[in-house]
Amino acid sequence: MAAAAIVLPPTPLTPPTYHRIISPSLSLPTNEALPVPVGLLACQRDPLLRELSTSVISCTLQNNPSQAEGAKSKKKASSTTAGTKEKTYEVILHDTVLFPEGGGQPSDTGVLRIEQGVELEVVEVRRVGGHAVHHVRAKDELLLAPGDKVTTILDEKGFSRRLDHMCMHTSQHLLSALLETHLELPTLSWALTTYPTPSYVELPRALTLEEIARIQSLAHTLAYEGRAVHVEVEPLAEDNRPGVATVASGRTVGKALPQDYTGGVKRTVVIDGVDRNPCCGTHLPSLSNLQLFLLPQTESLTRGATSTARLFFLCGPRLHVHLNSSHNLLTKTAGIMSCGAPDVPERVNQAVDERRRLDKRAEELEAELAKIVSAQLLVDPSNETVIKRHYHRNDEPSRALGFLQCIASSCLSSAEVSEKKYCFVLTSSPVSQTSTSVTSVLIVSPDEKLVKMVGDLLKSEMSVRGGGKGTRWSGKWVGVWKDAKEGKLVEEILSRV
Repeated sequence: MAAAAIVLPPTPLTPPTYHRIISPSLSLPTNEALPVPVGLLACQRDPLLRELSTSVISCTLQNNPSQAEGAKSKKKASSTTAGTKEKTYEVILHDTVLFPEGGGQPSDTGVLRIEQGVELEVVEVRRVGGHAVHHVRAKDELLLAPGDKVTTILDEKGFSRRLDHMCMHTSQHLLSALLETHLELPTLSWALTTYPTPSYVELPRALTLEEIARIQSLAHTLAYEGRAVHVEVEPLAEDNRPGVATVASGRTVGKALPQDYTGGVKRTVVIDGVDRNPCCGTHLPSLSNLQLFLLPQTESLTRGATSTARLFFLCGPRLHVHLNSSHNLLTKTAGIMSCGAPDVPERVNQAVDERRRLDKRAEELEAELAKIVSAQLLVDPSNETVIKRHYHRNDEPSRALGFLQCIASSCLSSAEVSEKKYCFVLTSSPVSQTSTSVTSVLIVSPDEKLVKMVGDLLKSEMSVRGGGKGTRWSGKWVGVWKDAKEGKLVEEILSRV
């Protein structure tokens, strides 16, 4: 006889010891007619909870959308008809699994499920005083009355966002604690940047590579040990209200609790044996597999008489994206350089050195060619009073003006031993031209008045845009340059001066 299978209830992902109310005078509000204050929300009690049934406290139409949300609404409205334009409602609930922006951590996004299974998008959650206000988008009028049952949901997209924020936020707490404990470096500020770019902590000075490696190793050790993370909660009072710390230099560290946050609680995030820090954000219940990675470089900043440095770090989903993109770039570069990945730096260095040698050789050849061209331009078989020439060539746009400048310099230096006056219009067009191609134009003459006169005529009769002073005038002409048309017009202008 087969043994009966025992079905066990699912084990909560977050340990029951994660959220700890340490004051006997504080308890979790149970009256569903009142909102749970920010600090005791379900998303803060259990950061891995994905869904929660709750009740409505209030629902009002948003009159003044924020600038960011207004931009989103405008973009979305452009793809819909005027008759289906969505509205945004501000909804306060008894409790929620969606985190409101605060503590340097952006808000969650998610779903609000109402009656008959209708699901509405929650575009952001804001803290107003001690309340979490959900910004809910709906096409039709949203009729939610106090007491109505709804469900807040952290969907796949929202949970991916939450997981990223938790990984980066917990990493920042760990990193700041290690820097303070082992290097006596306080974290002046930090930024949870937009995914997937690295976040950073701002420090009083830059770290050496050895110091970065040391902190990295310590972080890995704590992650391997699986140090637990928990939150301690107590009533907020003036005597325990977190303020702004000041270091010996007089520089402030971090931020104080917002002044409009009253009547709430004080949350302290504890990494066992490592750190205790006031924070309202969501954090991983454990350092296991935290995968904190410090970029081995810092960015120095100077503000007035003080200087600071930013240390960048990655963790969780951002680290995976960084590793994937770095691997793809390295593999692609190795393919281009026809070598193995370990040989890429040496091959790239060889290619750069070779390119520099070729550029130097090209400059030398251009200088030699410029002397030949200038000598040909200065030849005057007709014995004219003023030598007037138009010289046109087709060249790569990146080198066009540089070569024309070489010719101009050669002409001006040759003119020092010549008694002849001259005025040359030098032009260069791309090898392959389109209606938006740019032709470089350069006028050169030892006679400054002649340069200005020809430049003014090119601007008025050919719509050449440019200007100059002294013996040179440079400009640009847009379009397909044809010798039979534009070239002939330049020669005609020269003939009139």
